[in-house]
Amino acid sequence: MAAILSNLRNTVIAGFVLAALVFVVYWRVQGYDVTLFVPFLARWLHVLSGIMWIGLLYYFNFVATPTMPSIPDELKPALGKYITPAALFWFRWSAMSTIVFGIILAQLNGYLVQAYTLDAIEGFANPKALGIGIGMWLGTIMWFNVWFVIWPNQQKALNIGNKYPDLAKEAKAAAAKTAGQFSRVNTMLSIPMLFAMVAAQNIY
Repeated sequence: MAAILSNLRNTVIAGFVLAALVFVVYWRVQGYDVTLFVPFLARWLHVLSGIMWIGLLYYFNFVATPTMPSIPDELKPALGKYITPAALFWFRWSAMSTIVFGIILAQLNGYLVQAYTLDAIEGFANPKALGIGIGMWLGTIMWFNVWFVIWPNQQKALNIGNKYPDLAKEAKAAAAKTAGQFSRVNTMLSIPMLFAMVAAQNIY
């Protein structure tokens, strides 16, 4: 057990092995139906990715940023040089996998166009499609903010990958402010986004 829990890779592999065992139980009890299982698999990967994404978003906004002023100046470089770049790697790629699996799921279930048009093509007659569409659009905006606003500005602010070694201090501060503001925008949007996603599965 120590060999598993002392190594993150082994821990994650063990988690997937346990999930596979749960699948075997499902298979033996329910039987395997590809038309049901493939959309479920896409949904599971979508949710798993989303937990990573929103978890890191909340870490940045509820833990890292509010705590930063109380961190001694001599310790702050470790956060900016090591912890934050690593967190940003998982942050942006979990955002990507969340939207990719979400789009795949919507396509598999036959509501991709209906949701992204907010059910306009059906005359707004399906409230579930409208609800999931609102959630999908909010998630898409958040994904865009991560990849095209937050990440590029964090690269500048923290000189990630040594791409901006000569950037002026004022420009770094401005980039950090922009990244922080859009991270707060995503935190705000995550609340109605999650409401719309959960509502589409439960109250329509």
